[in-house]
Amino acid sequence: MATLEIRDLHVSVEADNATKEILKGVDLIVKQGETHAIMGPNGSGKSTLAYSLAGHPKYTITSGTVTLDGEDVLAMTVDERARAGLFLAMQYPVEVPGVSVSNFLRTSATAVRGEAPKLRTWVKEVKETMADLQMDPAFAERNVNEGFSGGEKKRHEILQLELLKPKVAILDETDSGLDVDALRVVSEGVNRVRETGEVGTLLITHYTRILRYIKPDFVHVFANGRIAESGGAELADKLENEGYEAYVKGGASA
Repeated sequence: MATLEIRDLHVSVEADNATKEILKGVDLIVKQGETHAIMGPNGSGKSTLAYSLAGHPKYTITSGTVTLDGEDVLAMTVDERARAGLFLAMQYPVEVPGVSVSNFLRTSATAVRGEAPKLRTWVKEVKETMADLQMDPAFAERNVNEGFSGGEKKRHEILQLELLKPKVAILDETDSGLDVDALRVVSEGVNRVRETGEVGTLLITHYTRILRYIKPDFVHVFANGRIAESGGAELADKLENEGYEAYVKGGASA
């Protein structure tokens, strides 16, 4: 069973000519087949956790460990982390001019799988997955994220998720900027991956609306750079009713 294990993770960034600690001792275990929702206010460290796990150079790991199936993730380069089975769906996907979606997807699959997928099988797989996500087949010939709407960018992220089949998927505010219809389609894509039982999901969000479609096994409240409280899906209902104020003020202990 694939397991992502985070122990006492501390992360800092350089800002305004000073070092600022963002994560202040995060402990979390995500196992294959589990869905963990990370919720919290702006500035609490949710996205910092996502990008630190993916290996973004902006973030400096000052202490702590991250392992995937016992292997040291922090010792891996960004591409090694992807090949090991970590996947990040970004909050703000970047444009890649001159690279078509179809080429990007096949190149990514080749890197992850260690060999190029057979073309006939691959084309069929891509077309079926795009249809499930209600994406026009012509979308495959557009340049990656160039001129995409917010909904198109997020569908493309989930298209990658479904095709690459990682061990652990980190979804950073996948619900951001989506209308109701797009949110439903994107959530259905995430659920298809979850139903395989082969992927651990770390779902980062501000709001509970996506959790109406994607039911988490665990909910963790992020505040002041650490997990302030953990519980089941009922914790999200509590947050919907009471907000984050008590956590921000230190009213809850880890």
